[in-house]
Order: sequence, then structure tokens, then C-alpha cells
Amino acid sequence: MTGLLRVLAVDDVRPALDELCRLLRDSASVGSVEAAGDALTALRLIQSAVLDAVFLDISMPGMDGLELASLLGRMTDPPVIVFVTAYEEHAVSAYGVGAVDYLLKPVSADRLTAAIGRVRRVIGHDPGPGPSAVVDALAAVPVELAGRTRYVRRADVRFAEAQGDYVRLHTRTGSHLVRIPISRLEEHWRHAGYVRVHRSFLLAVPAVQELRSDVSGGLLAHTDAGDVPVSRRHARELRDLLLEAATRGDFEAGGPRRRPGRV
Repeated sequence: MTGLLRVLAVDDVRPALDELCRLLRDSASVGSVEAAGDALTALRLIQSAVLDAVFLDISMPGMDGLELASLLGRMTDPPVIVFVTAYEEHAVSAYGVGAVDYLLKPVSADRLTAAIGRVRRVIGHDPGPGPSAVVDALAAVPVELAGRTRYVRRADVRFAEAQGDYVRLHTRTGSHLVRIPISRLEEHWRHAGYVRVHRSFLLAVPAVQELRSDVSGGLLAHTDAGDVPVSRRHARELRDLLLEAATRGDFEAGGPRRRPGRV
């Protein structure tokens, strides 16, 4: 083993904090475990100690876990963030502030081991299978609607449209608004064939059926979920990606994603 992790556990509920610390100390990959019962105490510990990762509750009085994670993101060399919470609806926001994993309580030893493995890969202690192990955390995106949580599969999303701090995910059957910056979504989905084609649009390359010109001479990528504007600076890259995808046969599966038309 290259090195043992130095971690901080943060939870305002004492029994939950004690259990999390116990699980972390039982891990063969963890060397030291600090504990904090609130975000401000955690922030002081992070500023005064060298830590590899913070296992962080979200719902806490005062400063919550998402706010603390946003502050840590401004540090030069912040610890890796893993959220530990009872509420799955915060998942997209959690990944939006850079978390590498999202654990639901009660946390099992196996699930914690997987999260620790991701932490080790991120900080370079374990090469692992590569960066896709982290970014695939958003292979399905939870969407809140009328008090219910449904999951939109990345494979069903033809394109994503930025709307402030949110993105609207467009699928063949409808659209879904989720809170995550488009730049963060691009980071997570780049490996899966999604490319930025406009300041406000992220496009699934295999979803393109043809390229069209609009009334003003601009370029549109046509999908079965609608047309996506392509800026001039991204047009050449998209054409090259479409050619590469066609050469690999990426358009042969997936029904309406078969072949780009006029490229």
C-alpha cells in the first residue's frame, strides 16, 4: 500500500458520527480519523491539519455540508469530499460541488470501502481503473418531481441546456431540470461521448442525426429531442467527432441514434 489516508468525519448527530468513525478506522486504507460535530469545527480542523478526505454530512444546523464543500473548493489543495447523508435528493448538488462519492445512511462497510477506493484513486494512491470510475457516479441523474425522485439515465439524454445554475436534460420523451452547472456536467460526461458545442449546450455525439443550417446560416445539430445550436468555434470539432463516431460504428445501436445525415 502506497500510504494510509488521513480523513475527517463530520456529522452533527453523535451516534451517526461515532459509527462513521468506527467504520473508517476499521478500513485497512485509513491511517487516522478526526471527528467534528459541525461544519465550523470541521473547517478549523481542515485549515490546521493535512487531510486527504472529508466524509461529510449534508443536513447540519448553521453551515450545511454543501456550503462547507463550496468553501473547500476555493482552497489551493482541498481534501477530497465524500458526502454521507440520509437524503438522496442532494446527489446532483453534491457532485456539482466536486464530491467524488455520495453515501446514503446507513452506510455499509462494502459501500464505504468503494468510496475509499475512489478517494485513493483521486489523490493518486491507487491507479485503479482510471478516471471513469469517478465520473460514472452521474451515469444516472436523480430528478425531483412532486415529492418523488426519479432517475434519468445519461444514455437517454440527447443534450443538456444550461439555465443559470441549472441544466435542462433533454430526452426523446421530455426534459428534466436539475441543479448542477453545465461545466460540472461536462466534466462528468465527457468520457461518455458528450461534447460542448455551444456556451449553453452539451451534446451527445451519437444522438446527432444530421447537421442543418438555420435561417441565419448558423449550424444546428438535429436530434430526436430537438435541434442544438453549434457555435462556430465548436463546429469543426463536432464534425471531426461525428466522422470518428461513424467510423467506429457508434451510430449502429440505440435506435434513433443510428447515423448522422449530412455532415
